[in-house]
Amino acid sequence: MNKLILTLAVGSLLLYSCGNSTKEKSINQTEVAKQTEHHHDDESEAIELNNGEKWKVDANMLVHIRNMENDVISFENQEQKDYKSLGQKLQSNIDLLTSNCTMKGKAHDELHKWLLPYIDIIKELSEAKDETEASKQFVNILSSFQTFNQYFQ
Repeated sequence: MNKLILTLAVGSLLLYSCGNSTKEKSINQTEVAKQTEHHHDDESEAIELNNGEKWKVDANMLVHIRNMENDVISFENQEQKDYKSLGQKLQSNIDLLTSNCTMKGKAHDELHKWLLPYIDIIKELSEAKDETEASKQFVNILSSFQTFNQYFQ
């Protein structure tokens, strides 16, 4: 139940910040909830390619995704693993990514199919009770970036 509430809250934030006009930003809470439920349903769907090609991610958004990926690659090579610090770095880039969302249409929808589960993984990493749990989430993060690179450029 808490994961559903978090997903709805994150979805609301993403919907609000993703290139909406001033008029659209005044959508009432009920409409936001309905849209969020739609996006929540989308997260369980498989990501699709763009007619066999990778989707293009806007450059101003891609920089934050690549920053996260580089942080993960650097972390993987470190001897001392500070998972909490990594979680904070990744969350900071998620915040920048969502606040700079300018994508629209099908590419935007497909990116959300990757992003919403990724945000959940970062939350689980940040809340990990021990190194074993954090390490498991780190493996999920690596897998998530493999998926991202399979469908997006």
